[in-house]
Amino acid sequence: MSIHSFFSLLGGLALFLYGMQMMSTNLEAAAGSRMKQILERLTANRFLGVFVGAGITAIIQSSSATTVMVVGFVNSQLMTLKQAVWIIMGANIGTTVTGQLIALDIGAVAPLIAFAGVALILFVKQKKVQFAGGIIAGLGILFLGMGMMSAAMIPLRDSQHFVNLMTKFSNPFLGILAGAAFTAIIQSSSASVGILQALAVSGLIGLDSAVFVLFGQNIGTCITAVLASIGANRDAKRTTLIHLIFNVIGTTVFTLICLVSPFTQWMASFTPDNPAAQIANVHTLFNIVTTLLLLPFGTQLARISEKLLPDKPQKTTDEERWFEDLLASEHVLGVSVIARKQLNEDISRMLALASSNVETSFLAFEHRDEYELEQIQKREEEIDLYNAQLSRRISRVLAVENSPSEVNALNRMFSIIGNVERIGDHATNIAGYARTMMERRLELSSQASVELADMRTSCMRAVHLICSACCVNFTFAPEQESPDKRGSLTEHDAPAEHISLPQHASLLEQALLLEQDIDSRTARYRSNQIERMRKGKCHVETSILYSEILTDYERIGDHAFNIAQALDKLDEN
Repeated sequence: MSIHSFFSLLGGLALFLYGMQMMSTNLEAAAGSRMKQILERLTANRFLGVFVGAGITAIIQSSSATTVMVVGFVNSQLMTLKQAVWIIMGANIGTTVTGQLIALDIGAVAPLIAFAGVALILFVKQKKVQFAGGIIAGLGILFLGMGMMSAAMIPLRDSQHFVNLMTKFSNPFLGILAGAAFTAIIQSSSASVGILQALAVSGLIGLDSAVFVLFGQNIGTCITAVLASIGANRDAKRTTLIHLIFNVIGTTVFTLICLVSPFTQWMASFTPDNPAAQIANVHTLFNIVTTLLLLPFGTQLARISEKLLPDKPQKTTDEERWFEDLLASEHVLGVSVIARKQLNEDISRMLALASSNVETSFLAFEHRDEYELEQIQKREEEIDLYNAQLSRRISRVLAVENSPSEVNALNRMFSIIGNVERIGDHATNIAGYARTMMERRLELSSQASVELADMRTSCMRAVHLICSACCVNFTFAPEQESPDKRGSLTEHDAPAEHISLPQHASLLEQALLLEQDIDSRTARYRSNQIERMRKGKCHVETSILYSEILTDYERIGDHAFNIAQALDKLDEN
């Protein structure tokens, strides 16, 4: 093989792989989060699950991407292990579409296809049209690469060493091993099957040898899912094991068929003049027949995986590493759906911590308990940790996400965690004022104490509203203050009744009413404090601290409303 042919082979391989990646990336971006969510919604029964898995994989042309997404869904508990079985079976069928496309003899018009796609990318500004252009351009580039590889490998027919190497693949074990190893290295069965088709078109390998390499390629494609499951929970690891078992069983069955029957001659007779179509047809038949054989035994496959991988405790650090590894993967389809569920759970926990600190900080003036103040500080450190961790995760997802709706949703999450962190800060500030009063032996007036209890109630109504919207499982039940703690109330001292929220009002409408109520109370209590100072009913230093409390109280209401606004927009995505 000349140096020119070798460079042509490398260039053709580069174009082929780049065309595949270009198609997959743009198809995924054009589909957006809606297509990703199909997998978790349309898996009610095995037949529908297989159909959905096949359809999604046929569209994105990557069984690896689909399987990695399923692993992520199972790890995030968006999908059960049994549902994953059907999706994986379907994905193996859907991945054969790429081979069938390659088998089409459209190499002559490949440059025109690539030109049309690039023209759409360069001259049309609409994102959706650009995504479509990327898909078309990727298809054209894929065929150009296929043609270059086939042409570059033709001289190898005169190389006795290369011919001898290819004939060794007639040994089933060597053929399967070579196919599995090569596919594991490039992590794409579609690409490795395409390269095998190029070898066949060049006359370098016959179908009788190519089938064993093809069977091995189906096993090798499992490596991507295996890598994606590192650090994931046990069900996610079982999902990858089911994928491997499926392909090993299929390889065993078809290897035996090839050894005891004229299977390859029969398949070649359908398209005698098109070696690429012969390989594509065997690939399609392999996955369809294996799926039909194993479809009744999907539950048993799940049970076998559970026996081979029994439950064991999962470490949080492993889950964090898995999340990072998933985002680092090339196969990012569905990562936003997975990420949003995990992010929502962490935001809910972060908000619950902030909620506890808000309530405890107000109660600290009454209880004057050093232990409670220490707990507030510990929770604040957890909130800050959540803030840093969630910010990193959202940034990582934004780096790989192409869907505008998902990008907007992730930006809203950034806004939410920022506001939750600020609520925690204001609660810590209030607790700090309580500590100062304890250390300096200062006391609030009876009216200020009543107002403080009232602030706690109105604050917790606002915080509880957004917690409920984030699906946090805690119940707000404000403690009733006994008369001896609250002081004797006169008509002037008693705070106004809390605003009632319309039963059918939206989250945003309720949050706005509560925020306005907090603002009006802040103004009224500030006015009351000035009046008390004028009459000499309170200490100057206490008045300064009380004024700071009112500022933090008002800001908590503002941040709660900001969160409600972000949640309202989040529901639209």
